Amino acid sequence: MGFPTLVFLHEGLGSSTLWRSVPELIRSHLGNPSMLVYSRAGYGKSTPLEGDRPVTYMHDEALEMLPRVLKSLNIDKPILVGHSDGGSIALIHAGAGYQVSALVLIAPHVIVEDQSIEGISAARETFLSTNLAEKMSRYHIDAESTFWGWNRVWLSPEFREWNIEEYLPAIDVPILVIQGDQDEYGTLAQLDLIARNVAGEVERKIIPGTRHSPHLQATEDVVDAVVKFLSQFINA
Repeated sequence: MGFPTLVFLHEGLGSSTLWRSVPELIRSHLGNPSMLVYSRAGYGKSTPLEGDRPVTYMHDEALEMLPRVLKSLNIDKPILVGHSDGGSIALIHAGAGYQVSALVLIAPHVIVEDQSIEGISAARETFLSTNLAEKMSRYHIDAESTFWGWNRVWLSPEFREWNIEEYLPAIDVPILVIQGDQDEYGTLAQLDLIARNVAGEVERKIIPGTRHSPHLQATEDVVDAVVKFLSQFINA
């Protein structure tokens, strides 16, 4: 059968390159299985976003775009590794009945918390008052549309009711959830919701002293946790 293909789904301001060395480190420790790391539309070097993102943008990715990508590349039952938005997309995709082998979720969102809104509001002020746009332009074709496409939808009144709990009970595959204990965009309640509602087994890893991107702040710890978790698929 072979090791499932690893598919990496980046965060709401991420891209394929902003994973840094993490995908290759994980892959190399698992015997170099097939791997897909890509930038969704509106991110990185992919087609820039036109207009604002709809409230359903993560559902659209999970239910329309990701299935197309996987089908076009003949990828069956992948292991989805998702960070933030990417983690939520992975949950929706798996919960909608698409076949996956496992989920690795880094700082995923199931609901919108007050802390999420506070953190994203702070990001808006940082973008307006610093050179964040210039820094982002190193990784995105259109940093302005990338940032505002993410920021505006999350801060819109309509998005406050965004919730993907309904997808959780149908998920019956092994799940690893990882979060920094100082995550500025969400609390550990997100992990509790996942563990309490999915049908499969959930392993959780809290990374001390890290924020919303523990895989970049504590790369060795996160890679070790992911490799240990996914080693069950070696020679399976």
